[in-house]
Amino acid sequence: MTVKHLSVDYNKVNEQGTFSPGDTLSGRVTVLTSGGTKVQCFLVKAKGKAKVTWHKQEGQATRTHRDRRKYFYFEHIIIQDKNKGDGSEIIRSGRNMYPFTFVIPNTDMPSSYEGKWGKITYSLQAQLTQSIWLVHKTKTEFPFLTKSEFPFASKSEMIIIGIKVWNRFASVLESGFLFPHMYSGEAMGVSVEVLNDSARAVTPTFYLCEKQTFAAQSKRIVHTNETLFGTGDPIAAETSQSITKVLSIPPQLHPTFFNCCMMKLEYRLKVLMRDSEIQLPLVILLGLSKPHQQQPKRSIPG
Repeated sequence: MTVKHLSVDYNKVNEQGTFSPGDTLSGRVTVLTSGGTKVQCFLVKAKGKAKVTWHKQEGQATRTHRDRRKYFYFEHIIIQDKNKGDGSEIIRSGRNMYPFTFVIPNTDMPSSYEGKWGKITYSLQAQLTQSIWLVHKTKTEFPFLTKSEFPFASKSEMIIIGIKVWNRFASVLESGFLFPHMYSGEAMGVSVEVLNDSARAVTPTFYLCEKQTFAAQSKRIVHTNETLFGTGDPIAAETSQSITKVLSIPPQLHPTFFNCCMMKLEYRLKVLMRDSEIQLPLVILLGLSKPHQQQPKRSIPG
């Protein structure tokens, strides 16, 4: 084999190394050979896609639900065999570098994301074909961020509704809780009024609830996760008290999104007090000072 190395790399357009709709994606394909190498076809591809897959047991059988969507697909031919398959094109011995440029469509597309049963990826792939039996491939993903400040299907999904929960142990009233959105990495003050009419002290506990929803073939599946956010001070028996807790949104948290037809990501803030709880929608946006970013990945030989 004369092909010793094949890689594809891209040029950053900002400090974060992220791309958005309308950006120019440029880079180079590098191939190292130990001798003159005959080539049928040599190309580089750029594509954005979403993919969902999960398996469900139905009786004795296992059914697979899957769906995918392509946001864009481009090809740039580096070398094409003029005689359609006889390997007449030759790459010279040594290190060879080939530049490429693509313009990402200026349309609404979701940010890069990987969840329990689905992911949204944007990638570059180089493919060097010597023959039908000898094909070299390499791939690298690049982090993509939507341009939409509020990546929702409609503004109505941003409405946050106050909730009251009552029972015989403790009454928890939502108070000062109407915030439309928070940024990842930002601290927020949560005020809760507690009417503890029980005979024991109660301690409020705060949880960040994550909900991933995936859809395929008219079916859907949900994955949830709860993270302890913090605890408040104990509320004495038969007392009423208003407490405020400062909570920090984790900076690495992926922002809320609804602008993908096959998956969405939502958050809620849950306040739990023994058998009483309230849950309120929490919209998390991309952080202002420390943007969520996906580390550039190295080329993966195929």
